[in-house]
Amino acid sequence: MAPKKPLCLPSLLLPILTLLLPQAGTRSFVVDRDNGRFLLDGVPFRYVSGSLHYFRVPRVLWADRLFKMRMSGLNAVQFYVPWNYHEPEPGVYNFNGSRDLIAFLNEATIANLLVILRPGPYICAEWEMGGLPAWLLRKRTIHLRTSDPDFLAAVDSWFKVLLPKIYPWLYHNGGNIISIQVENEYGSYRACDFNYMQHLAGLFRALLGDKILLFTTDGPEGLRCGSLQGLFTTVDFGPADNMTRIFTLLRKYEPNGPLVNSEYYTGWLDYWGQNHSTRSIPTVTKGLENMLKLGASVNMYMFHGGTNFGYWNGADEKGRFIPITTSYDYDAPISEAGDPTPKLFALRNVISKFQEIPLGPLPPPSPKMMLGPLTLHLDGDLLAFLDFLCPQGPIHSILPLTFEAVKQDHGFMLYRTYLTYTISEPTQFWVPNNGVHDRAYVMVDGVFQGVLERNMKYKLFLMGKLGAKLDVLLENMGRLSFGSNSSDYKGLLEPPILGQTILTHWLMFPLKVDKLVKWWFPFQLLKRSHPETPSGPAFYSATFPISGSGGDTFLFLPGWTKGQVWINGFNLGRYWTKRGPQQTLYVPRPLLFPSGALNKITLLELENVPPQLQVQFLDRPILNCTLHKTYIYSLSAGVQGTSEQWALKGR
Repeated sequence: MAPKKPLCLPSLLLPILTLLLPQAGTRSFVVDRDNGRFLLDGVPFRYVSGSLHYFRVPRVLWADRLFKMRMSGLNAVQFYVPWNYHEPEPGVYNFNGSRDLIAFLNEATIANLLVILRPGPYICAEWEMGGLPAWLLRKRTIHLRTSDPDFLAAVDSWFKVLLPKIYPWLYHNGGNIISIQVENEYGSYRACDFNYMQHLAGLFRALLGDKILLFTTDGPEGLRCGSLQGLFTTVDFGPADNMTRIFTLLRKYEPNGPLVNSEYYTGWLDYWGQNHSTRSIPTVTKGLENMLKLGASVNMYMFHGGTNFGYWNGADEKGRFIPITTSYDYDAPISEAGDPTPKLFALRNVISKFQEIPLGPLPPPSPKMMLGPLTLHLDGDLLAFLDFLCPQGPIHSILPLTFEAVKQDHGFMLYRTYLTYTISEPTQFWVPNNGVHDRAYVMVDGVFQGVLERNMKYKLFLMGKLGAKLDVLLENMGRLSFGSNSSDYKGLLEPPILGQTILTHWLMFPLKVDKLVKWWFPFQLLKRSHPETPSGPAFYSATFPISGSGGDTFLFLPGWTKGQVWINGFNLGRYWTKRGPQQTLYVPRPLLFPSGALNKITLLELENVPPQLQVQFLDRPILNCTLHKTYIYSLSAGVQGTSEQWALKGR
């Protein structure tokens, strides 16, 4: 047989194919240190960027948000990659649906936005555990964000999956990623482990090559431990900070490169129990204009905040544990519902003084919908559905185990034991060493007794007969996401004490609440419990139609206390009406079935309900009403008092 001749393309096709291929060889993004600037394809370049987190926005809305950012005058988008969002279990990866990172990079390309990528491994972002997977804590001796071999092995394994995915999207390879951050605000972490940072830098170089610009970001006080020789150094600060002082400090670590503020704060996050945060428009615009006059590159954090759906909010510890709200509106230029705000137009005007703004108007606010009031019905106490919530049955242990020990990363776990003697007088029930992480709902023989809360409420007084069933429902309110980021284990960290007795022999039920709600077993066929005065953890639901295609809306829960809510099986997040400041939950229109189909709302109320069991859908959010509590207590004496007042703030 004669040897096959090599295939030859017609000579006319070769020039066409050459034009179609990405001109990767001609593309570059570098630091011109001689002139203190960036060069994009050899031309002086300054980015005016905004932060948006794909994991806080439903996928169907990504294009809308990115288009509005481009029309605002931005030429880049900056975003994190949360490790725990993509690797729920060791070696199990999820890049589908709203986790499709490549699809988001493609949407940014369509919007004509360059990308500044922040893959961590730690990201903060006010996200659950700062983006680190909770399964890391299954090894009790692990030291997060250090050169601990156990931590590095997990990081290496993750990045060997993630970084090859983004390699084709690097700018010099024909993609849109111009720079990549190593770690995140590492100088704010207590470890100051340069070996760890050097390991990360080497790993990034090994997997991504030498052409991509790697950088670090820190607050001014963190530059010493967060910067690393060989990586480009940037800083972050807000409009109220002294720009001249901070940029002068940055020059000690980055003497010749362009000035960069990687997180210029357009607003701020909210905590449960505190006021809704705002930043004034004149303050934010003035700071931006002053930086642009210096020739600095700026990323605005956030440009669109989004929502902490499900259980993904993080928490801080500032004297006490303070979890972050479901809304991540952030008082950003684009609102939580994706609408342009007066702040956006003011910033757009500033940007137009320094670079060309795309022609054409910004899209108007999305249609909004009002509905209700809607009356919910009681499906039954949470305890009535235990067999469905934990079909595999309980875990037995002499002492209570943490969420991490039983591989329950998020949500709820029920701890159960039985009284070994009769308690005929009110007797103190408490957990030593602040061992409730984070909130415990206590029941005796199914009757709700009250709440224990981390750092706040330490004890209850219980009574019960010999053999009475003691149930403690533990809620994980979100792991610490900033600063010390110490290993934040969840559940009962110590065995509870009743009177003088340490309670032992526990049954632990890891609850799969979302699976129950999503598949929605026919609750009406189950035996329901209908207490005369409903209190304690219980499910409530209702169905409702909408007219036409509907619109975005905001779920208002007046009189409800605290819990979790689902729309058509999608976990909207936590509500905490009695503490605030957030009073409504954002419901994106794509979650709702249009006219002709019934929608379902499901609530897991954890404490107390209003008399009418009603909710409403509003056409605007309420994010600014909070119940202030001042706690005065003596740990040694166990005495505690509270004072409270409602604070209403107009927006």
